[in-house]
Amino acid sequence: MTAPIPAIAELGRTHLIGIGGAGMSAIAGLLAARGVPVCGSDAKDSAVLSELRDAGVRVWVGHDATHVDGVDTVVVSSAVRESNPELARARATGLRVLHRSQALAALMAGYDGIAVAGAHGKTTTSAMIATALVQAGADPSFAIGGTVLSDEGPLGGSRSGAGRAFVAEADESDGSFLNYAPMVAVVTNVEPDHLDHYGSRAAFDDAFVAFTGRIAAGGLLVVCADDDGARRLVARTRVDLAARSVRVVTYGTRDDADVVVGPLVATDGAWVVRLTTTLAEIGGTVLRLALPGDHNALDAAAAYVVARQVGLSADAAAAGLASFRGTGRRFEARGTADRVRVVDDYAHHPTEVAALLRAARSVAGTGHVLVLFQPHLFSRTRTFATEFGAALDLADSVVVTDVYAAREDPDPSVTGALIAERLPTAGKARFVGDRHAAAAALVAMARPGDLLLTVGAGDVTELAPEILAALATRETDRA
Repeated sequence: MTAPIPAIAELGRTHLIGIGGAGMSAIAGLLAARGVPVCGSDAKDSAVLSELRDAGVRVWVGHDATHVDGVDTVVVSSAVRESNPELARARATGLRVLHRSQALAALMAGYDGIAVAGAHGKTTTSAMIATALVQAGADPSFAIGGTVLSDEGPLGGSRSGAGRAFVAEADESDGSFLNYAPMVAVVTNVEPDHLDHYGSRAAFDDAFVAFTGRIAAGGLLVVCADDDGARRLVARTRVDLAARSVRVVTYGTRDDADVVVGPLVATDGAWVVRLTTTLAEIGGTVLRLALPGDHNALDAAAAYVVARQVGLSADAAAAGLASFRGTGRRFEARGTADRVRVVDDYAHHPTEVAALLRAARSVAGTGHVLVLFQPHLFSRTRTFATEFGAALDLADSVVVTDVYAAREDPDPSVTGALIAERLPTAGKARFVGDRHAAAAALVAMARPGDLLLTVGAGDVTELAPEILAALATRETDRA
């Protein structure tokens, strides 16, 4: 998907189709901050659109071809179909049409780019890096697919700073991460996903090889040694990277990692992990984290390596990571009612679901872990049904909803039942297609002391208030 990247000054009036999405709204905010006249449209109104209006961005609810009249550039994501009337008009009239990643690449030009890629972990890792830099006074820019939370409150999903660093979450789902040319690249894992786009595991792996080829000469590649695919990536690219003087630093729990991540230990209301290394330019440290989960410890190790390599002291990097409070929809506490804690999470790949449930188990105490899971994409559900079943078996009770189609056309042969039937423990899961009915079914199972999670990349996140209200009503009725 690599293509010539225009300069920001060349964009003119820019219209974003689907401006309310997490990635697109971040681009809109950054463009507006750089003085680009911005407008956009989305299918439905939202709090994000209200925030954009407050920032001076003109926004329409609904799509109409007339919305692109008078604009110079149109920005789209892979979720926008060619049949969209605004995109169709832009094509017909010869307007410049950019993919979201191309617009982000234009914004990154002239900065020291830090691009974080991987099938999972990239949002948290990029947010951790951005938080550490902000807390250290480095004044970075960033574009991340989720609201970054810190001790000082939400930092938003994007920021236009005066510093040299620009942190970007690099999306591999459609190959668009090949539009970036970062100085520093992080690969959290190379685990197969998005095979609807790539077609095969080999093609998916090849895309990450191409991504490392985009790292600037003299740059840095930070890779998780715990992931088999990431280790294969290093082996395949080591000669090319050395020829371009790109350094490689590995991190992980393996003894042969450059930065070894110790066990995560609960201490005084936080989670502590020790990093050890023989690399003097990085140095070992002890990180104090606000989030549970071994996967978060690995992401923090990657962020620490990057922070140190871009100039932060060990103390400043550790302090910045200690102030990180997560991102929206990543183990996000939504409230408690009837002594049932409700947490929302974006996990939509089997490995992510398993990591989430291991973390949930570590904080649930004697309570049960209950999961409302909404599969995302028919293709992913079909490909990984067995793996999803194994991951969800880590919970005590599971209700699976219908598949959230996102960008795909419906496939009547694939439903959430395909996953519910694959849990190894009989009777642990049930399929309830309607998400509201599914939420009610899980509420009926919940007891005081339990941890209830809404999980998936679709609109399952909207059910948390409904669940909390039902729990509160139950508590009142019982009283």
